Amino acid sequence: MTADERLDSLRHKHADLERAIEEEIHRPLPDELRLTQLKREKLRIKDEIAQLGG
Repeated sequence: MTADERLDSLRHKHADLERAIEEEIHRPLPDELRLTQLKREKLRIKDEIAQLGG
């Protein structure tokens, strides 16, 4: 996998996590533990994207 492919993959995962967070927030009873996990994973991916220069 090239660096560009890796960045594209990470950006796609980041966007998927953003959608999942939005869906969870708008549920009648959001699961706070799930939200925390999703946000941590999103931040981890954002950091990895930054390290790769994207």
